[in-house]
Amino acid sequence: MGDVTTMTTTREWTRGSQGQAEGHPPRSQRRRPELAAFLRGRRARVTPADVGMPPGLRRRTPGLRREEVAQLSGVGVTWYTWLEQGRPINASPQVLDAVARTLRLDRPEREHLYHLAEVPYEPDTEAVVAAVGPEVQGIIDAMDPLPAVVYNARYDILATNPAYRDLFSIPRGTDAGVPNVLWSLFTVPEVVCPLVFRDSELPVMVATLRNAYGRHVGEPEWEGFVHRLSAASPYFAELWASGNVITPGPRVKTFRHKAIGELRMTSVSLSINGMPECRIVVYTPDDEESGRQTMQLHARRLSA
Repeated sequence: MGDVTTMTTTREWTRGSQGQAEGHPPRSQRRRPELAAFLRGRRARVTPADVGMPPGLRRRTPGLRREEVAQLSGVGVTWYTWLEQGRPINASPQVLDAVARTLRLDRPEREHLYHLAEVPYEPDTEAVVAAVGPEVQGIIDAMDPLPAVVYNARYDILATNPAYRDLFSIPRGTDAGVPNVLWSLFTVPEVVCPLVFRDSELPVMVATLRNAYGRHVGEPEWEGFVHRLSAASPYFAELWASGNVITPGPRVKTFRHKAIGELRMTSVSLSINGMPECRIVVYTPDDEESGRQTMQLHARRLSA
């Protein structure tokens, strides 16, 4: 696989551990034994037949030998042996991916391998979630009267509850490209946008989008989305060109509702296990008046 790995000397590794509190070895020293044990355990469960190899004679292990893993992964035997022994060597993502394929690791195991090897983990683009299951839908439905929604990193709307649909109500007949909340907010006339302080709140959402975009640069779906929305909304194009980046976090947003007026709501994001880059966003009243209005909206929905 070419020169894709580098060796670090024990002396350099030891020098890097200086400054740690006595009795508390650095994280890399603690992770190396975990990495070694993990690789040995995964190697033992893969048989030669699993990878199309003959079992051979005098095999003392039920799984693959180290040299077989190295050969199938396209790496040097010595390098893989050192990796499995927990020695201080560095690995590239390409090498870890090759080892993961040989050892038939699933996605959580592959992510675990990356963390133990101290290599930044990037989720597979194929793992992007396009829908939610009944369990997640049930959770956000149970949050009513609080508005709740499931977004992916691109702000695609994967699931909503009635309170969210009420809060983000956009008149029929407008060219809102639901199910993406950014498309909806940027392509409707400003007078019908549910956000009161549109010019201060939309820039934050675009900066949050760009933060996620860094993990998806060059992917056709992401590039196409940015291109289409830029063409549809000069304001989005302007904000996108600014290059601002913000991480997701609690925000206070002011909404307008034609029936009850303005509501101040705090948005809080919750991650979802098994759904990479997706989050439940829940809107809670920021003051007592907004709390009363939230309950009024709930009563209106029940009586409708």
